[in-house]
Amino acid sequence: MTTIRLAFSPDSDDIFMFWPMLNGKVDTDGLMFAHERHDTERLNQLAEEGTIDVCAVSIAHYATLADRYLLLPHGASVGRGYGPVVVATSPRTLQSLTGKRIGIPGKRTTAFLALRLLLADFEPVVVPISPYARAFEAVRSGDVEASLLIHEGRLTFEREGFVKVCDVGEAWLARTGLPLPLGGNIIRRGLGADLIRRTSSVCRASIAWALDHREEVMTALQDEESRSDLKLSRSMLDQYLQMYANADTRELPADARQAVSTLLEEAFRVGLVSHKVVAELAP
Repeated sequence: MTTIRLAFSPDSDDIFMFWPMLNGKVDTDGLMFAHERHDTERLNQLAEEGTIDVCAVSIAHYATLADRYLLLPHGASVGRGYGPVVVATSPRTLQSLTGKRIGIPGKRTTAFLALRLLLADFEPVVVPISPYARAFEAVRSGDVEASLLIHEGRLTFEREGFVKVCDVGEAWLARTGLPLPLGGNIIRRGLGADLIRRTSSVCRASIAWALDHREEVMTALQDEESRSDLKLSRSMLDQYLQMYANADTRELPADARQAVSTLLEEAFRVGLVSHKVVAELAP
């Protein structure tokens, strides 16, 4: 039996899409999946090392990985008029943060790239997103003026006493007319055509099963997940999955594929990558 190394984040949308294949709900075509979970920045680092076969990464970082990985056409997290949010302790404008220290989840993240396109001059301070409280504590302590929140953090900041300065996905839509492709799954080219096809097919089937059995998977996630750093009610879990585990996740549509190209072009334009890259999709 061939083992496929799989890595994804602790976030609800990631475990949602992979839960069926890891729990015997779909045929894995003779493949065994050994999985591990890390925060977004660590996943980006692991992909650079090239030892993970299927890895969830930031779309902004894919340009540096394209020589070793293909982008899977399913499993993406896409913000349609919404996305990461910049939050502070009191109302202010994004421009008021010019030159200020802003907490970010990592310099390889799409959130950081998109914010750089909106606010060219600020001092990024990496604040790991696990536990989630760190992003809020950094602002409260005065270490940073504001924090850029990704994943479920965008749903919890108000109950933590913070206010939204800017929704990066909303601003990206206004700027480009496109959704914001935040994260995606990549697959190692070195697996070869047959294993790439089989692995992609299993992942696609797992995502489809999850979406078709949404309530069952949500119940399993609430019963099985034991994250002490983040507590989501069922309504908040439902809201989050509506945002990031949906039809765009099942299969990346044309406008989201165009958005990937646009984002990678912008990454090159601002110097985050040294060369232009065209995203090549796996079967």
